Amino acid sequence: MIRILFFLAVVFALGLGFAWLADRPGEMVVTFSGYQYQVSLMVAAVAVVAVVAAVMIVWWLIKSLWNSPYTISRYFRVRRRDRGYQALSTGMIAAGAGDGALARKKTKEAAKLIRSDQEPLIHLLAAQASLLEGDHEGAREKFETMLDDPEMRLLGLRGLYLEAERLGDRNAARHYAGRAAVMAPQLAWAAESTLEDLTGRGDWDGALKLVEAQKSTRQIERDAANRRRAVLLTAKAQALADSDPDAARTAALEANRLRPDFAPAAVAAAKALFRQNDMRKGSKILEAAWKAEPHPEIAELYTHARPGDAVLDRLNRARKLQEMKKNHAESSLTVARAALDAQDFSTARREAEAAIRMDRREGAYLLLADIEEADTGDQGKVRQLLSKAVRAPRDPAWVADGVVSEQWAPVSPITGKLDAFEWRAPMERLGQLIDSDEDKPDGVVPVIPAPEKPAKEKAIELTPSVAAEEQTVATETPSPRSEEQVAPVTAAAFAAVPADAEAVEPAEELARLPDDPGVDPEDGDEKSPRRFRLF
Repeated sequence: MIRILFFLAVVFALGLGFAWLADRPGEMVVTFSGYQYQVSLMVAAVAVVAVVAAVMIVWWLIKSLWNSPYTISRYFRVRRRDRGYQALSTGMIAAGAGDGALARKKTKEAAKLIRSDQEPLIHLLAAQASLLEGDHEGAREKFETMLDDPEMRLLGLRGLYLEAERLGDRNAARHYAGRAAVMAPQLAWAAESTLEDLTGRGDWDGALKLVEAQKSTRQIERDAANRRRAVLLTAKAQALADSDPDAARTAALEANRLRPDFAPAAVAAAKALFRQNDMRKGSKILEAAWKAEPHPEIAELYTHARPGDAVLDRLNRARKLQEMKKNHAESSLTVARAALDAQDFSTARREAEAAIRMDRREGAYLLLADIEEADTGDQGKVRQLLSKAVRAPRDPAWVADGVVSEQWAPVSPITGKLDAFEWRAPMERLGQLIDSDEDKPDGVVPVIPAPEKPAKEKAIELTPSVAAEEQTVATETPSPRSEEQVAPVTAAAFAAVPADAEAVEPAEELARLPDDPGVDPEDGDEKSPRRFRLF
């Protein structure tokens, strides 16, 4: 548009110039070789313009003829390049679609039309074609060739990284990822793999620097970066707890500041403060974490913060936690454990039963079994509670990639992923495995109908004397048919028993079930101090 306006402006200026000359007549005289030429001013101006135009046209013709070989060769070169790029585009589409044969064909065609040093994508297409054909060795050679080209180096490292992951060579994969992370820290795959390598080696400072780099390049959000920093700082505090208490305290406090509801960070910070006799600040950290989310590790450390406390003091601290988080199963279990240690069995039983009503799980039943064992020693009641514990849902634990751990860890032992452990109930056993009639209301009792008498069975009439003898034997020895039909014992049967009949001693103990180990008579009066734990 600007060029058109400029052209119109030039034409308009020339028109104005010629009109100005036409309004001012005059003559121009030129003397050359003894001859005198006299023309009007308008004719002279037109002649000058015509000469300039002719010179320009002649110059353009000469230049075109001079450059015609280069122009022709460039035309064919551009045409050849366009065909090569068309073949390269078709090959890339075929590789993405999984057509290895077409991708290989277009790779060869593109290599003939375009030089590989001019277009690095030919190496990528060749590597993709090799992968589709199953030639992984050839693909690795192509990726290694890319390392010599600065433009293709990152792509080659990415390909070698994926091949190492496919082969399960984690060390090689992390090596390639580390080289890529040095060249381009903004690459997410390289940064994540390098982070796993650093955390696996316990280089918490290096991992913290990498997380800061990820945050500065906006690979991860601010909340995610703070969460990772809290995990890494907690792991650092645990590693330095014995060797450098001051550094461990600093790291744990920063982790707790970033995530006040993170139980491992709160526990690490409180332990570091308790070691330096700062009971007040450590207790406040645990109380804040308990209010956010009750956790048994927090309760254990809080109640045993002062080793010299009596059991009643620990019970009072447990009740203080319960006041902070009322109507929660973990609060009731904490008080129940402290009451059991204090031999306050009524409080322990009441709190354990309250925990079962709020959250029925195996830990509550096991604790109730401990209480029953310590209080009454009723082995039947203890076995009943243990059977309920087996059928109850499992207690929450630290779970990551199918691994259940009693202690928190910063990385998964299976995949090496950071912050993989979660506090939740394991999924190996979902809910109640075996239905129990003991947990049902007292009014609901299942009725089992007695089997009917077979139709073909005929009644046998007995004489009174024989019937009396049969009834007497029935009172002494159970009949084989007693499981199907039990005859009532009448007064006539007792009258028919002979006077010299041998008395039968009462059974010393009931018959045991196949899966009931029973109680040893010698150990019946002793109360076992042990506490029950499953799994």
